[in-house]
Parts: sequence; C-alpha cells; structure tokens
Amino acid sequence: MSATERIIPPKESVYLEGPKSRSSELSFAFRVFRQFIKGFRMLHFVGPCITVFGSARFKEDHPYYIKAEEFGKAISAMGFTTMTGGGPGIMEAANKGAFESNGISIGCNIQLPFEQKPNPFVNRSITFEHFFVRKVLLIKYSYAFIIMPGGVGTMDEFFETLTLVQTKSITQFPIVLFGVSFYQPLIDYLNFMVEQKTISPDDLKLVLLTDSVPEAMDHIRKYITTNYKIKPRTKLWWLFEKRMRYKPLFNFSRK
Repeated sequence: MSATERIIPPKESVYLEGPKSRSSELSFAFRVFRQFIKGFRMLHFVGPCITVFGSARFKEDHPYYIKAEEFGKAISAMGFTTMTGGGPGIMEAANKGAFESNGISIGCNIQLPFEQKPNPFVNRSITFEHFFVRKVLLIKYSYAFIIMPGGVGTMDEFFETLTLVQTKSITQFPIVLFGVSFYQPLIDYLNFMVEQKTISPDDLKLVLLTDSVPEAMDHIRKYITTNYKIKPRTKLWWLFEKRMRYKPLFNFSRK
C-alpha cells in the first residue's frame, strides 16, 4: 500500500459524509464521553505530569531519542510523572528514561493503522480513538511541555498548547522546544508573527528553544516552583479507584 493510499484511515471517511442520523450522532457523543471518563478514571491519581511530545519515527541510536531518554530520567528525578503519546520513537524514549529510573511513566496512545503501537516502558497505558480526546488528556494533567522534533502531529500538539497559553486557558506553564537547528525556522516565523502583530510577544515568553537538557529542566523548574498547585485526591472505594504509586514530595533542587 502506498503512502498516498493510507493517508486517510477507513474510519476517518465518516467525517467526510456530513451529518448522520440523530441516533448516530448521539451514539458518537456517548462514545466520546466514554473515552473521556475512561481517561479521567485512569489518570486521576497519576500525580502531576510533564508531557513530552515528539516523532514516532526516531530509532534508539538517534541523538534525539537519546536526549528524550535523558528527559525521562530528569523528569523522574524532579519527582514528576512522565507522560507521552505512548508510542514508539521519542515517546518510547521518554517513557523508557522514566521507567528505568523508577519514575512513573504514562502513555496516552491513539488507534492508527500504522506507526503507532504502545511501547513497553509505561506503568499505565490508555488508548484513545480520537485525537482531540487524547490531546485533552495529554495537556490536562501536566505542568510543563517538552516539544522534541517531530512531524505534523507534534506541530499540532505544540500549537494546541501554545493556543491555550495565548488564550489564558493555561498560564505560567513552560514550553520547551528542544532542537535549535530543527526549530529555529519555526521560532523565526513566530517572531515574524509578532512583528505582524498577529500574536503578542507575551505569547512566546514561556517558550524556550534549547539543545540542553539541564537548561530545559531549569526553565521548567523556574515556573513549577511558583506555579505548582495540586489538591490531595481521595480514593473512593465505591468507584473502585486505585491510587498509583508516586513520590508525594517533589524535588525542585538544582541537580
């Protein structure tokens, strides 16, 4: 099968058909609701997270894969949960770094006909049918976002996060663009948008472009120390809830 033949998975054709019957639309709404509830239940006790986005196509010997492993280890050392899209490549590397450092590693996967399959380095994994549900969960539980090099999906996740910052839906949540040579043209264009007054300079103040894992973690730490707020979550036995193991105290020291 050629690349062009598999651009639109079979299930996506339903979006091109316009309105369905009322019963079909209601059924779709219930399926989406069920996915959200499943995600909320599974992730309620995972602890505060840092989400790592990036390409599924990098192999173990790629420099960006190795750096993503370092991020997983650094996030674990800070006492936070590492959350990714749960697939291969950058996602696997970040999960692996956390998992092998005895940190908490979470994967929010997506049903795709190619590329995406759950990686083995997660303490907890959940698979979604729809991208928009998955993106909500990847952002909802995180206090910072690391954008490793990636493709269209990674750009979608980056701009979704940046839009939430711009519209004040999330505030003081740092964003790291990792890979200067990869992302410098994107930063240049964002600065062009500032010049054209289509975005505000303040929209970019939380974004750091770097090639250094320690610098990235310092940027994240600077905001998390003042922005970290979380209420204790009580396990309700009648909902059959299970609390995950995670460190109750978070290490903000410079290491």
